[in-house]
Amino acid sequence: MQIATTKPLFAWDCLEDSPTLSTIRDALAAVPDAKLLASLRACRGRGRDDYPVHVLWAVHLLTVLLRHPSTEATLAELRRNPALRRLIGIDSEAGVPNKWNISRFEKGLGMEPHRTLTREIFNTMIRRLAGTVKDLGKDLAGDATALMGRRLRSKTEDGDLPGPTGGRKEYTDEAGHVTRIVEWFGYKLHLLVDVKHEVAVGYRASSANVHDGVMLPKVLEDTLENLPAKRIKTLAYDMAADDNKTHETLHAEHISPLIRNRRLWKDDFERMLPGHDGTSNVVYDEAGTLYCYDKRSDPPVRHRMAYIGHEPARGTLKYRCPAMQHGWRCPSRKRCNGSLKYGKTVRLKREIDLRRFPPIPRATKKFERLYKGRTAVERANARLKIFWGADDGNVTGAARFHAKVGAVMIVHASLATLLAACPRREGKSAKRTLGQTRLSPIAQALRETLRL
Repeated sequence: MQIATTKPLFAWDCLEDSPTLSTIRDALAAVPDAKLLASLRACRGRGRDDYPVHVLWAVHLLTVLLRHPSTEATLAELRRNPALRRLIGIDSEAGVPNKWNISRFEKGLGMEPHRTLTREIFNTMIRRLAGTVKDLGKDLAGDATALMGRRLRSKTEDGDLPGPTGGRKEYTDEAGHVTRIVEWFGYKLHLLVDVKHEVAVGYRASSANVHDGVMLPKVLEDTLENLPAKRIKTLAYDMAADDNKTHETLHAEHISPLIRNRRLWKDDFERMLPGHDGTSNVVYDEAGTLYCYDKRSDPPVRHRMAYIGHEPARGTLKYRCPAMQHGWRCPSRKRCNGSLKYGKTVRLKREIDLRRFPPIPRATKKFERLYKGRTAVERANARLKIFWGADDGNVTGAARFHAKVGAVMIVHASLATLLAACPRREGKSAKRTLGQTRLSPIAQALRETLRL
C-alpha cells in the first residue's frame, strides 16, 4: 500500500481494491490465531486431514480479505493462482479444498469454544493497537446495524445459538411522527468505534429483535477490557441507549454519555428542581436543560441559564444567570441577583437523575460538537457491510453467520494494524518512488511487534 504522509494514521481510503500478495501475507501474519488453530486441531482429533486446519482458516479469511462475493470465488482464484496457493500453504491445485469442506469448517468455527477464541483474536489485536496508539478509544461512538441472514431447516442444528429473526426500526421526526420504516430478517451487529480513527474496538452479534440497550453493556464490557484503564472519555449513541441502566453503567466507569434523550413526558413539560418552591424562577425540561423566568415582564419570558461547568468532586452541574454571563440587562436582575456581583448560580446534583443530567449537558455546543462524531460508526458499518461483505445475506445458519462476522472483524482489525504500520511517502505524489519513505514512531513500534 502507498500512503502519503498527509493521510491520517488509519487511511481507510488507501486500502487496495485488489490486495497484493505482500499485503495479504502481512495481513494474515498480523492475526494471532495460534490458540484457535490448536483448538480446531484438537477438535478434529484423528479424523481425516486431507485439508489442514490452517488452510481452511486461511481460505475463510481470504474470502473477506479479497472481497470475494462467495467462498466459491475464493476457491476458484486459488486454483488458478499458484502464488496465492503457496502463500497459505497449498502445494498444488489438488490441495485446494471444496466448498463443502469450507462450509463444514465454518459451522464448527461458529460454535463454542471456537467462537469465543475467534473474538479473542480480535480483542488481542485491538489491545495491541491500543497499547501503541495512545488516543485509540478516547472518544467512542456506538450503533447497531442490520445484517441479513437465513434460517436453517433444522432449528436444533446450531445448538444454543439464537437464530435469525425479524427486525423492525422506525425513524421519526422532531414531532414524533414516523417518517420511515425499515424491516429485515436476520441479525444485528453492535459496534463501538473510535470516533477519530474509525476503528471498531468492540463488537457483539445478536438476533434482530434484541434491543440495543440490552447489548450495549456487554459490548462496553468487552471494550473496557481491550483498552487501557480510564482511556474512554465519551460515548456517543442514539436514543436507543437512553435508559437509566446505561447511564448508571457509564457513570460508574466515569464515561461521559452523549445520548439523545427520548421524549416520554406527556404533560408538565417543565418541572422545578428538588428543594425549589413556587417562588423560584428556575425550571428544567425533559432534556435536563435549566431555564429561568423573567417574572417582571408580562407575559413572563423564559431564558436558558448559562452552563459554566461540571464539578466532578461535588457531582454537580453549575449554571449562572444568563444576563450576567452574557452581559445583557434583564428586568428581573435585581430580584434574582440582589447584591451578588457574580449573579445567581444554581448547582444541580447529577444524582437526582443521571439520565436527565449528564456531565456534558445536551443543550451545549460541546455536546453538539462531540455528538457529530457518531457518524464515524456509520462509516465503519458501511465498510464492514459493503467493502467486506458482512451483509451479503448468503450465510445460512447462526453458526456460519457468527463465523463470518468474526472473520470480517478480524480482517478489519488486521488491516487497521497494517495501515498504522505502513511506511509513509513524502513528495508531490505518494506513488513516486523518488520520494522518501519514513516510519512514524507508531509504525516502528507496530512493525517491531509484528516483525514485518
